[in-house]
Amino acid sequence: MNFLVLEVDASNNASMSGHDRASPEGLGTGRQPALNGCPWHDVNEMLQTAGLRPTRQRMALGWLLFGKGARHLTAEMLYEEATLAKVPVSLATVYNTLNQLTDAGLLRQVSVDGTKTYFDTNVTAHHHFYLENNHELVDIPDQHLALSKLPEAPEGYEIARIDMVVRLRKKR
Repeated sequence: MNFLVLEVDASNNASMSGHDRASPEGLGTGRQPALNGCPWHDVNEMLQTAGLRPTRQRMALGWLLFGKGARHLTAEMLYEEATLAKVPVSLATVYNTLNQLTDAGLLRQVSVDGTKTYFDTNVTAHHHFYLENNHELVDIPDQHLALSKLPEAPEGYEIARIDMVVRLRKKR
């Protein structure tokens, strides 16, 4: 499969190297976080830089989210991890925190089937494979995806982002 990643900025101009947000750096406060590789310190810095108060629950959930590298999680998956790690949070708190982190630009929301939402710690512009048999979302490694023609946005609207999810299933 040969494709080309096509990013669209607010003026509907295509770009091959554009990112929605290349990293959580500089969000909220206009300064870059001083990340040092310690997950606890880095989560604190990311939250503060994004303008979010580093509460105990946000810190604990952030540590679970960002301490293991780039990943795709549903709220239920993060809630299960938090429960196993003895983090006292409700599922509602997990949803609220994930939505706050998404609004702050620290996570990217990816919807599959309109019923399942994954939260991606990689906020750069990229697309996904959805493995139907495993219910797993994985990054498409090839940054040469092709989208030959974009639709015209309706009057008064602009294209904010394009998310491509390619569904895969095992061959029969």
